[in-house]
Amino acid sequence: MKHSNISIFIPHVGCPHTCSFCDQRTISGAQHLPDGDEVRRICAGALSEVKEPENTEIAFFGGSFTAVPRDYMTELLEAAHSFTGSGRFRGIRCSTRPDCIDEEVLDILRSYGVTAIELGAQSMNDEVLEANERGHSSADVERAAELIKAKGFELGLQMMTGLYKSSITSDEETAEKIIALRPDTVRIYPVVVLRGTKLAELYEEGVYEMIPFEEMVSMCSRIMLRFQENGIRVIKCGLHASEFVEKDMVAGYYHPAFRELCESEVYLSRLMEIADGCSLLRITVPAKEISKAVGHKKSNIERMKAMGTIVLIYPSPGEGIEIIERR
Repeated sequence: MKHSNISIFIPHVGCPHTCSFCDQRTISGAQHLPDGDEVRRICAGALSEVKEPENTEIAFFGGSFTAVPRDYMTELLEAAHSFTGSGRFRGIRCSTRPDCIDEEVLDILRSYGVTAIELGAQSMNDEVLEANERGHSSADVERAAELIKAKGFELGLQMMTGLYKSSITSDEETAEKIIALRPDTVRIYPVVVLRGTKLAELYEEGVYEMIPFEEMVSMCSRIMLRFQENGIRVIKCGLHASEFVEKDMVAGYYHPAFRELCESEVYLSRLMEIADGCSLLRITVPAKEISKAVGHKKSNIERMKAMGTIVLIYPSPGEGIEIIERR
């Protein structure tokens, strides 16, 4: 099922820390705090436009939702809750910090119809968490994840790749530790360095060095594949396209089609495996995945050609890759 949200952004209010990478106003584009009336207007407007509201959630993103003042949190939840249920939206999703979850707040969320909670884990390496001033540990992620699942919520985990003090090895280890927590969904955010953040200072001072863009795409494609192999839905890979991010970006791994680049890399690995040194490979793939198989600007076709294999790809109404000819 395709994931669909009515996203309502809550800027950096209530969060007890300013992480090295954080500039929520730039990331979300949010300039003010929505109140209950605004939430009602957004939901009412969306309800009249969304084709499948029963497969859509109202989502509070952009800040640490359970860390905002309690009265404000319940005001927003009460407004959203009136738009869930029969003939309306499926439920409410929110994102928050692992150290802002306990049984009391989970009971409150449940009473207002929250069905899914996403935790900003970012890394499961304590050295990386400390270096990026997250203010919580990997143990906090594990504890919060278990509480959320025990209370019957859908669990989402968010990770960031390429953070200060991280490496390809530590990021792939983080992915494996996330898999062990059995989340329902994940989001992968390759780091984007924004002006005015601690990461920007470290980058400009030459202290924070970043791996090449192509290596990040390759690593994220492997991580995506590992999640998919373990039945975990990847609902985001890469920061969403935004004029605010493009304006304030200093460095990092921003690309408006980052996920497609990763999915193309996964297809390239499959093509290489199927070809196994042959000179000609003719295959079919699902019609909706032709662009991924061909690669960004036909990159997969060109890379296979450089390795000595001519690849011809045709659309198919079926699922998966089917070999027509291999010689």
